[in-house]
Amino acid sequence: MRFRSLAFVVPVVFAFAACAVAQDVTGTILIKKRLTKRSVTASVSVYQRGTAVKLGNGDEQDPLAYERSRVILYLEAAPGTAGASTAADSAHPQQIEQIDRRFSPDLLVVPVGTTVSFPNMDPIFHNIFSLSRPKSFDLGSYDKGDTRTVTFPKPGIVDIYCHLHPNMEATVVVAPTRWYARADRSGQYRIPDVPPGQYTVVAWHKSAGFFRKPITIESGHGAVADFFIPIQDDTRSTASGN
Repeated sequence: MRFRSLAFVVPVVFAFAACAVAQDVTGTILIKKRLTKRSVTASVSVYQRGTAVKLGNGDEQDPLAYERSRVILYLEAAPGTAGASTAADSAHPQQIEQIDRRFSPDLLVVPVGTTVSFPNMDPIFHNIFSLSRPKSFDLGSYDKGDTRTVTFPKPGIVDIYCHLHPNMEATVVVAPTRWYARADRSGQYRIPDVPPGQYTVVAWHKSAGFFRKPITIESGHGAVADFFIPIQDDTRSTASGN
């Protein structure tokens, strides 16, 4: 009976210890004005020949909810923090489709080492490229049903375009660690399973830039980091990441 009791207690103890170590970073993004400039797309006849492809609808009913959902958050870990670097095998393949002459999704956050595929779902050619410093590439022209892949080995902001369709634009945020999130439309975010240590929470919005806040994770205690965007003080970084 004694050994049977120990067999039950030991797994419970280990499970409790694991929960006590890994904590969540949560917060709220507050945005009170439109930040993203409205894009004006030329009519299809100006720059497209052959098969006509209807431009996808990008209308937004709630501009502030849209702005909040465009905020990416990730952690920068202090040197020596467990998990400060992202193992390549933790990076799951991701995908950005080319459909209705748009990228879908047009905003993606991935950890360092992730491979992203770019399938063409349109009955026309696309030519995807980037000139960004963390990763530059040109995938060449390819037709419907084909796909090309890109691996992102360095952290930073990668802006992606199409040589053939000037309206097409996407961004891949390559996080330096495995701890990252995207705010929801209400402005809430959660970065789970963060081990104890010193970190900087980085919030990024394409139009507003970078914002940073230091946090400390202790065993049994998570952290909260709220951001008011935009804000003009010393918590904002002028680095572009490109």
